[in-house]
Amino acid sequence: MTKHYSISQEVFDKFPGFCRGVVVAIGLTNGAAPADLTAALREAEAALPSILNIDTILENPKISNWREAYRSIGIKPTEFRPSVEALARRVLRGESLPSISTLVDIGSLVTIRHLLPTGAHAIDHLKGDIELRFANGNETFEPFGTDIVEHPAPGEIIFTDGDIVMTRRWTWRQAKHSLVVPETTAVEVNLDGLPPFTQTDVETICAEVAGLLEKYCGGTSRFEVLTKDHPVMDLI
Repeated sequence: MTKHYSISQEVFDKFPGFCRGVVVAIGLTNGAAPADLTAALREAEAALPSILNIDTILENPKISNWREAYRSIGIKPTEFRPSVEALARRVLRGESLPSISTLVDIGSLVTIRHLLPTGAHAIDHLKGDIELRFANGNETFEPFGTDIVEHPAPGEIIFTDGDIVMTRRWTWRQAKHSLVVPETTAVEVNLDGLPPFTQTDVETICAEVAGLLEKYCGGTSRFEVLTKDHPVMDLI
């Protein structure tokens, strides 16, 4: 049975300029990152201070756009930093991002290289259709690294498999449910574009991600960009 991926119209009503690139890849091998991928990640880290300064990071529109979006739906960005800001701050403090696996490192590379939130979810064992939508508060979330079950606040933007939350606060934290592990053979990769990113920008970066996945993980990849005019796609 075909599973679908959608973004609710309410999200686009609130953020009409938002688009989400979705790269779907199957038949993957997710081992340790090869040396040239790790080298590319280190190069992106080394280049970041030339385009982003930790003292003025909030002035960059690719960072401030997410803070403004979070505030507009009642999320305090100082308490729950958008993933792209959190990752950039680590690099600007001089921390080398750990090499976790090929799939995870590709996401880190693309995020730092473009300052675009990028996150991979394993889709080997999905229970149903998946959706980016506003929470009703009854959904469950088990964050990585703990056995505590949380419930999102009503009105929070969440990424879900039915009522199982895969990511809280839009781009903030991923759950155990769809965590990418060494055994993962199929993923979908989200690339979240708010202005100043355009749909064309996101399409270009999706093509880059698809190429990286096929180069380093094998398998086959395809992508679509979900927008207010194209909010649903076939997943698997």
